[in-house]
Amino acid sequence: MRSVFALALAISGLLAQPQAESLLKDAITAHQSGDYSSAIRIYQEYLKVRPDALDALSNLGAALAQEGRFAEAMAAYNRALKIQPRNPQALVNLALAYYKTGRIAEAREKLEAALPLLPKNQQVTFLLADCDLRLGDYKKAIALLDPWEKEMPNDLGLSYLLGTALIHDQQTERGGQVIDRILRHGDSAEARLLLATAKLNVHDVAGAREDLEKAIELNPRLPEAHAYAGLAMVGAGDFEAAAAAFRAELELDPYNFTAMFQLGMIAKRDQHFDEALSRFERSLALHPGDPAVEYQIATVELATDKVEEARQRLEKLVRESPRFLEAHVSLATVYYRLKRREDGDRERTIVRQLTADEETRKAAGK
Repeated sequence: MRSVFALALAISGLLAQPQAESLLKDAITAHQSGDYSSAIRIYQEYLKVRPDALDALSNLGAALAQEGRFAEAMAAYNRALKIQPRNPQALVNLALAYYKTGRIAEAREKLEAALPLLPKNQQVTFLLADCDLRLGDYKKAIALLDPWEKEMPNDLGLSYLLGTALIHDQQTERGGQVIDRILRHGDSAEARLLLATAKLNVHDVAGAREDLEKAIELNPRLPEAHAYAGLAMVGAGDFEAAAAAFRAELELDPYNFTAMFQLGMIAKRDQHFDEALSRFERSLALHPGDPAVEYQIATVELATDKVEEARQRLEKLVRESPRFLEAHVSLATVYYRLKRREDGDRERTIVRQLTADEETRKAAGK
């Protein structure tokens, strides 16, 4: 026989159901009307009664993201994924939150988990390809986009993504074909940016700069255009103009890795080490574990007499990237400064071997 307390709980739950459903209805209405603040408050009230409601958690995350409250949105999506780890919408929404806050590696991880669940979803595929592009995995981006090109040969967004990946992957002939396809629709900022990227790859700095100026004239808010203009200016030795271009990119996209990293390089060149370190640390947050960034942080530590910190970072770096020549050179310097001659000599031997290997590779035309 059920206890009076258990019966009271059951009756209370039954009475709460209509009230809870009314709350959910009100939250959805507020959400759909764009009143995200009210929607968030009502979803939170509903979740006190229905803490495991997947749709409400996902909707709460979406409303929080609309308000720019990305950390809270991520928490809501992660709650949903604890309940159902393979929920495709929660995976995609969490990936979008990561993407919008510059956490590209984490966004890619969630999109890779979502893609098998949504194999024909264009948004997921294109966003995953864009993450691969941003992380320098050009072949992966091309493999994702190739099947879609057959189905959507005239889609300009697809052509732009694919063309960018091909050019960065040094597939210049096919990349040029994609550029021509875009140009058939008329001159555009996107086509000019692709042309500039191709020219930078062959060190045509002047030609790239001209195309980038035209791209920015056509669309001053084109993603990456100011960053590539900055790279062209660095190539021309115009560091002041380059810094201005990189800052312009960060005004449009505070999470642009290229602009953040290059501003760090310029600050280090000017011996503004505090600014350089700040830029590199923020770059590392955008690309966790990036060897190039780790190396630059080590060089700043070395330049500011943080020799022990530089040693630890460089030792870890050469363990993880054993053919990173510059890291071995710097580590040898660190050892000599620490009076560890034997270790320094060992690193110099490694440097000589790596240099000889590189010369052999070049002579073989590889």
